[in-house]
Amino acid sequence: MSEPLGLYIMAGVYIFAGLMHIVIPKIYMRVMPKYLPAHKSLVYISGVAEILLGIGLCFPLLKNLAIYLIIAMLVVFLITIHFYMLSSKKAAAGIPKWILILRIPLQFGLIYWAWVYL
Repeated sequence: MSEPLGLYIMAGVYIFAGLMHIVIPKIYMRVMPKYLPAHKSLVYISGVAEILLGIGLCFPLLKNLAIYLIIAMLVVFLITIHFYMLSSKKAAAGIPKWILILRIPLQFGLIYWAWVYL
């Protein structure tokens, strides 16, 4: 366990988030843009990806690849999900606009958090 504790905390966050995609997919399906096909499949795929990337952070040989893929995933989520949710009241799925706006810098914070471990 030569890696910093923050890296393992990040791994736990992604594993937990991925599990939530699988356990309660309806929450995530509600915020999927209409132009994307197969919402349920995409939610499950993104959940499995988050779990695998979280696990990858725990192995030195996979850590950097996992970090680059996490950053790419966060950028995709930012463009497809977070900005989409700001586009209309229906897309916001009942989440207050101020929370949706605060999620944008949070995504950049998560990207930075991953980047510092490269």
